[in-house]
Parts: sequence; structure tokens; C-alpha cells
Amino acid sequence: MKKGFTIVYPEFDGLYINLTNRCPCACTFCIRKGERTEFSNVDTLWLEREPTAVEVIDALVAESKKSEFVSYKEIVFCGYGEPTEKLDVLLEVALFIKRELKKSVRLNTNGLGDLLNKKSIAPLLAKKIDAVSISLNSSDEEIYLRTVNPIFGKESHAALLRFAEDCVKSGIRVILSTVSTTISKADEEECAKICKKIGAEYRIREFEPF
Repeated sequence: MKKGFTIVYPEFDGLYINLTNRCPCACTFCIRKGERTEFSNVDTLWLEREPTAVEVIDALVAESKKSEFVSYKEIVFCGYGEPTEKLDVLLEVALFIKRELKKSVRLNTNGLGDLLNKKSIAPLLAKKIDAVSISLNSSDEEIYLRTVNPIFGKESHAALLRFAEDCVKSGIRVILSTVSTTISKADEEECAKICKKIGAEYRIREFEPF
């Protein structure tokens, strides 16, 4: 497996932060299982080691001096792992972004940060994170477990939904997502109902074969 030290990388209309390769899930559709990467602007997102908060901030400062930085609509915590595995680094960097770089901040997550950190993390994210994109994957707990294979087992789905609700209550924009073709239309309709109930948005992501 080829490894490197890509901390930040441009993608779509944002600048993305790669904090870790650790993840408590083994999703059946995850591109980490394949040889290719969905990120067109980097050679690899597999890290030789995890960056410190200082290293991430230094990388962001370097990017902020480039002419294209002004065109980024947001800075996103999203790499080849679950960002809340590195919660302390995430919070320190997010605070720096809000205070110094004045950019919108989004967190892409599997929603299991509470279980990883053994506490409710939504209050810690408030005023540092503007939006949270959570991989819901299914409205049905059993389908979710078969699809996501979380190390925390049956408590995972309920914990994800509780985290989403807590984020909404903390004033964070919440987007819950599923992947097209991986669940039924009926399941997608149930996911949309869940989102409406808790005050979140629903998004169906395109399936990316690996």
C-alpha cells in the first residue's frame, strides 16, 4: 500500500483535511477497499503517520497564501478515515479556521464520534463546525449493521441518530446521507422521514464503484 503525508487537498469547491486513516467501520461500498482514489487531486490519502494540530494548521496557512484559496467555499474534515478519531486535533484546527481563516467548516463523519470519545461531542463542535454530513446508510438498524460493520455493534445506529439530533439542537446544519443503489427506494423514503423528524437534510450520494 502506497503511503504519503497529504494533510490538505483541494476537491470540488473546497479544501479538505485528512486527519487520520483510522475508522471504526468497514462499509461494504468503501473506496478504501479498492486500488483507486475518488480524490482526483492527490496521489494517495493513506498516511505514513497522523499529523499534529500544528502540522495541520501550518498546512492550512500555506494554502491560505495561494491565489486559489479565496475560491474555496468551505474547509472540510474528510480524508481516508473518521475525523472524530482525532477529536482534539479537529477541535483545535476548526477553531483556528473560524478565527483566522474565516471560512465555513464542514465535518464529514460516520456519526459514531460519541461512541469513539465516550461522551456527547455535539456541544464541543458547536460554533466551530458549521455543517455536519453524516453517513446514515439505512433507516433500518439491521441493514445498517450489515452494510457498515461498525465495531460498536448494535448500539451504533441509535448513537448515530442521537448524534445527529444533538447537532441539530446545537445549531449545526446536519445532512444525513445514503448511497444510491445500496438500499431500496422504500428505505430511502424512510431515511427522508427520519431527516424531516429531527430537522436534518437528506442527500442521496452517487455510488462510486471501486
